Amino acid sequence: MTEEVTKQQPQEEAVKDKANTQAETDQPKEADKAPEKQDKTSDSKKDQGRGGQFKGKRGGKGGRPGGRGRDRRGPKPDVPAESDYEEKNIEISRVTRVTKGGKRMRFRVLAVIGNHKGRVGFGMAKGVDVQSAMSKATNRARKSLLNVPIVNETIPHPVRIKHGAAEIVMKPAPKGTGVKAGGAVRTTLELAGIPNITAKILGTTNKVSNVKAVFEALSSLKAPEKKPKEEAKSQADTKEQDLKK
Repeated sequence: MTEEVTKQQPQEEAVKDKANTQAETDQPKEADKAPEKQDKTSDSKKDQGRGGQFKGKRGGKGGRPGGRGRDRRGPKPDVPAESDYEEKNIEISRVTRVTKGGKRMRFRVLAVIGNHKGRVGFGMAKGVDVQSAMSKATNRARKSLLNVPIVNETIPHPVRIKHGAAEIVMKPAPKGTGVKAGGAVRTTLELAGIPNITAKILGTTNKVSNVKAVFEALSSLKAPEKKPKEEAKSQADTKEQDLKK
């Protein structure tokens, strides 16, 4: 009996040693798996912080739904280069606004730009100083350019426009007349590049109102429709000029 007990004890110890070795070998495998899980969780948290939670949904920055992904402002207007256009400040005035803490003073600038070739625009803006107001006004003028039809070096037909208290009359003039106008109307017509024209201010002397009335009159001008024979002649003349070049 004693011999059998002694034989069984070494066998049981051997089985226990095998179980211990297997447990020790299995523990590192589980430890190796644990960091992978932690890395996955950390990556998922990072993705959620960066907007990964909303991946696949419409949106812009940060993956937010309905964010800044779409540009609703439409196409930008053609802004010309500064070298092609001449700028003139028609009026620089100081304006104040009464507030609860006192008076708030700013500067207002009325600017007109043109290329002397039938393109002209105006802009008005306010700023804390004169320089900032001028830059704002010129930028607005570049975004609101107007094409002026010029026929035989003058406007195609007479115009009479009333804008508020301002009333302006413009008439075509023969060659050699020049620009016969005064005040803000003269500078606007010169920047537009109309060689011969006569204009008269009948209403107020306010420069802002007069400039707006001039631009309303220029926008109402319509170029005469060309007849088929005249169009054929003009095309033939352009082809001849191209061949000479």
